[in-house]
Amino acid sequence: MKTVVFTSAAVNYLPKVRLLCASIRRYHPEFEIVLALPDALGTGVDLSHEPFDEVMPVATLDIPDLQRWTYFHGIVELATAIKPFVLKSLLARPDVDRVLYFDPDMVLFSRLDDLLAELDGNNVALTPHQTKPDSTLDAIRDNEISSLKHGIYNLGFVGVAATDEGRRFAAWWADRVYHFCVADIPNGLFTDQRWIDFAPVFFDGVKILKNSRYNVATWNLTTRRLTGDAGQGFTVDGAPLGFYHFTGFDSGAHRVMATKNAPGNASVQALVDWYQEETRLDGDDPLSKVAWAFGRYSDGTAIPTAHRRLYRVRPDLQHCFEDPFDCAQPLNLKVWMEQQGPLEHPEFFGKKPQG
Repeated sequence: MKTVVFTSAAVNYLPKVRLLCASIRRYHPEFEIVLALPDALGTGVDLSHEPFDEVMPVATLDIPDLQRWTYFHGIVELATAIKPFVLKSLLARPDVDRVLYFDPDMVLFSRLDDLLAELDGNNVALTPHQTKPDSTLDAIRDNEISSLKHGIYNLGFVGVAATDEGRRFAAWWADRVYHFCVADIPNGLFTDQRWIDFAPVFFDGVKILKNSRYNVATWNLTTRRLTGDAGQGFTVDGAPLGFYHFTGFDSGAHRVMATKNAPGNASVQALVDWYQEETRLDGDDPLSKVAWAFGRYSDGTAIPTAHRRLYRVRPDLQHCFEDPFDCAQPLNLKVWMEQQGPLEHPEFFGKKPQG
């Protein structure tokens, strides 16, 4: 059976993607690897020697009104928003039997044949953030309440079979994300992730993977026992570690929460130290310094989040400024946002109305 694995990352994140790809090649050399690119390939960016079988830039995806839609999203939002569209495209290929998605900050540590077997008898495979209840109030606040805000299932991984139901799931997810992929926790949205809470209700054959060796991360270290080391290998509750999620690593948050949720566990610290060593030169890589293609107006000015949010909710602005990035005309979206935006919508700009 042909398995395609894809991840989604802008050009500046590709140094970390290489580590994910290396782990896939090591344990599943039979997998085909695709990079979904929420970015554009500018002059001088050559990905021909990178460890992907295929690159799918956002411009090649079947997404309506792409220019305006792209402007709606920050970099993380766009990286997540394109996932179901890539999934739809891959599932439509006649030679593909199943598609797996992994976040770019994940690493495989052993083969996943047991996971593939679970997916072979189902349509969708999901990993919950937690599979066992926490036992302290502090952990409940950090982990379980966080899942209530961000979604029960961690969308750093999803597996979908090329079945009618699997394709129906991908189409539904793409439709929801097209309109509502925004990080807005107070209003019940967290990019692509909260929607998947509906999946076991709306679709048949949704397998919830509770094996503790899948998608290990700081938010479940309180209920999983990680042992071993980088040399001999890591185990989780006595089974080989399948894949680990190093989310929030660059900010330092990952190490802080790993220490808090697994105090005194030398194996957890060894795993975190290993990843830090493996990625220590990422910042020196020329690709890490490539600016995101959709982060600025055409005059080079960075686009504030407030501009994206306001443009999203104002169809009249979308009609007037069909290319929101373009600053060539005297009256353009950037000028409107800077001059008129704070007057009409102070709530978006952190300003209190006068009078």
